[in-house]
Amino acid sequence: MADGLLGAGGLGSQAMVPQPERTGWAVEEETQPLEKGLFQEEDSCSDCSSHDKPGTNLQSFVPEEKTHFPEIFQTSQLLFYERFRAYQDYILADCKASEVREFTAEFLEKVLEPSGWRAVWRTNVFKVLVEVTDVDFAALKAAVRLAEPYLCESQVSAFTLGCMHELLELKEHRLPLQELWVVNDDSGELGQTALAVEHVRFFYQNIWRSWDEEEEDEYDYFVRCVEPRLRLHYDILEDRVPSGLIVDYRNLLSQCEESYRKFLNLRSSLSNCNSDSEQENISMVEGLKLYSEIEQLKQKLKLIENPLLRYVFGYQKNSNIQAKGVRPNGQKVTHVVSSTMTTGLLRSLLRDRLCQEPCKEETEIQFHSDPLSAINACYEGDTVIVCPGHYMVHGTFAIADSIELEGYGLPDDIVIENRGKGDTFVECTGADIKISSIKFIQHDAVEGILIVHHGKTTLENCVLQCETTGVTVRTSAEFLMKNSDLYGAKGAGIEIYPGSKCTLSDNGIHHCKEGILIKDFLDEHYDIPRISMVNNVIHNNEGYGVVLVKPTIFSDLQENVQDETEENRALKIQTSEEADAAERVDLEELIQCATGRMELYARSSLSEQVEGNCEIVNELVAASTQKGQMKKKRLSELGITQAGDNLMSQEVFVSIVGNQFKWNGKGSFGTFLF
Repeated sequence: MADGLLGAGGLGSQAMVPQPERTGWAVEEETQPLEKGLFQEEDSCSDCSSHDKPGTNLQSFVPEEKTHFPEIFQTSQLLFYERFRAYQDYILADCKASEVREFTAEFLEKVLEPSGWRAVWRTNVFKVLVEVTDVDFAALKAAVRLAEPYLCESQVSAFTLGCMHELLELKEHRLPLQELWVVNDDSGELGQTALAVEHVRFFYQNIWRSWDEEEEDEYDYFVRCVEPRLRLHYDILEDRVPSGLIVDYRNLLSQCEESYRKFLNLRSSLSNCNSDSEQENISMVEGLKLYSEIEQLKQKLKLIENPLLRYVFGYQKNSNIQAKGVRPNGQKVTHVVSSTMTTGLLRSLLRDRLCQEPCKEETEIQFHSDPLSAINACYEGDTVIVCPGHYMVHGTFAIADSIELEGYGLPDDIVIENRGKGDTFVECTGADIKISSIKFIQHDAVEGILIVHHGKTTLENCVLQCETTGVTVRTSAEFLMKNSDLYGAKGAGIEIYPGSKCTLSDNGIHHCKEGILIKDFLDEHYDIPRISMVNNVIHNNEGYGVVLVKPTIFSDLQENVQDETEENRALKIQTSEEADAAERVDLEELIQCATGRMELYARSSLSEQVEGNCEIVNELVAASTQKGQMKKKRLSELGITQAGDNLMSQEVFVSIVGNQFKWNGKGSFGTFLF
């Protein structure tokens, strides 16, 4: 299993050579390339030369403690691909979850020195130097004794030599390998031992779950569990996961571990009980509830661990931004942002922005050097004026009050660039927020550049250079974007959620994965979004210009309707003829209302752009009509023969006029079924 390890790039020297960006503990920069694999049979058993074994060129680390501990190997800063290749190719391979310990023991037998090496035994309370006398590979434990001279450091009361001897005797002088950090003895023979112990420690601390063995015992354990958990771990380290999602994941993990412990204790008590008592029956019911709870928690964990599903289903971010409201003194403040303030710039501001109305009452002005501090200082009704410059920010613009954020000049002259990776650039929850004449640039992010959670946000004459998704308009939110340019999103340029209102006028949306994505609004709990698109240019997107997401259940519903018997059809015609006639009238009025504003434009030209507008309108109208039919069917099943006008006359307000769709990879409009 481990032959030719170096050639495959596993734990060999190539895997341990640091990349330029590696920090912290690192491999020594100047090392001779290793020419032999970790388990090459040629002279590998007899040759004890330390420089021919991988891991011997690991840099050592001197702990900064009062007690002078010896140097230990530096292994905790391994790169993702180093751990990935080790677990996939040399430790776990294609094992089942139930075989993990067996495969790990087999790996350790081939690489671990069985005795004669020293280590630092590290716990949350103390650190002590020990010497390994034997290794129990099957139990993943090492037999140890205290090293001489005795070295110990404790965070509480000092451990005497006698106390430590008693503690080791209680543990039968056997310690888990993951609690040992290998000491570098300068012989060069223990590097591979240090790496092997590190892989065991990392696996059981970050990858293994106590319930894994009870999952489906298939041969794809590495693919199902190890790889996604390993990727998530490194995504978190590299700040590629939103902070809220990290908190959710850790809370779910803690809940699942606690519930699983309770389940094991309950199952153990039931197995020791031989009577059919009432208490046993109650315990069985509790066990079933715990089992169901654990399964739900595990599914949520898997959604977050899967990088493809993480942001689609696993995380619905709720903004917890609290509005400050009006200042206690009732005043409104104008915040001026400028890295440097000159007399000429100040005169221009006074003339163009601050003193436009001589009769206006006195206004307090506060000066800031960066936009984020100005936003954080705002109250209801404040105005933030950003002067020309390039501003680097690390954090989220959390706007909870109705304020105006405006650039003093052209967008290309007022650039705000966010270097934070984890969270959204701009979050809006205020009742009426206005942003104008600013260019926003986002790098290395995992969330969108702007999210409107609720309230109304107006974006005018702005430039959005995106990294992941662009603008997200959540349910019940209202977003108005005009005369702006949005590009670069690796997802959709604009995501429109059910029950929202989105007005797009005279914008450019281009070079994104998809131009505009309209989320599924067909569920009975969702309201139809109100969308207006006028004179936008949607071009050069990788997929469609506009995509409508809807479930495959719709196709199933249509097939079921077609498969109904003639008898049922005749009955429906007799009982609901008048309702159907009214529905047809409503549908005709809906289509006429939705497309009325397009008639003149459509008559004058039947170009690709106009056809794209018509296609979007027709699909949205058809989807909203299907939604009405589904509601009517559910009401009929409940015995309600007549639906209220407010239920059957829901309209999707669609104004799609004059938009141009050019050079989109898959066309102007498409449907995504899930």
